[in-house]
Amino acid sequence: MLLEVEDLCVNYGRIEAIRNVSFTVEEGEVVTLIGANGAGKTTTMKTVSGLRPVRAGTIRFKGEDITAVPPHERPVLGIAQSPEGRGCFVGMTVTENLDMGAYARTDRKTPKVKEDRDRVFGLFPRLAERRTQIAGTMSGGEQQMLAIGRALMASPTLLLLDEPSMGLAPKLIQQIFDIITEINKQGTTVLLVEQNAAQALKRAHRAYILETGEVVREGTGEELANDPAVKAAYLGGDV
Repeated sequence: MLLEVEDLCVNYGRIEAIRNVSFTVEEGEVVTLIGANGAGKTTTMKTVSGLRPVRAGTIRFKGEDITAVPPHERPVLGIAQSPEGRGCFVGMTVTENLDMGAYARTDRKTPKVKEDRDRVFGLFPRLAERRTQIAGTMSGGEQQMLAIGRALMASPTLLLLDEPSMGLAPKLIQQIFDIITEINKQGTTVLLVEQNAAQALKRAHRAYILETGEVVREGTGEELANDPAVKAAYLGGDV
């Protein structure tokens, strides 16, 4: 098992954001967490990447307990996140942003980094066209591509994607999800948090539904996409 989250509890002050959340991600999968706003999806993702402290529970990665590992060490272990809101370095160029993604790598002075940058440009040709452009002058869709590309530059075993379609036009949403599928086909395991439940379930091998900080249902992407209750609650009655 690549990632095991067991009985995870996280608080914001006295407020219990998630409680007793458990899920797994196997190597090679796309696993998605879906739920309404405030369900605890982003908190769960931030906790896996080390940005939120754990009140109780355990996070294991490749069989090792990483619950107390600080966030700056998790990319070295093989976990990289594209955060909600993109978080691009707006004063840097596209290439400089991508190079920042490789900052924690021990092989960052080797040709492998250029190979990975070329891979990102292959996945996102628009970034290749704008490699010298300042990130802050780019569209929201281009910045989302850059945020995902920067995370890939860490050469992760597990890629965490938090709301990659947020604020994007429908045509770009389809493109982003096609690229996520391609990233997975190329060998990167993906944990996806997404409000576009229809697209997320269509791409996911397995999925978990969060409500008010708890996992209330799990299954394959296809099972949940065809579940009448899930359709009614998250898919507008249909996929």
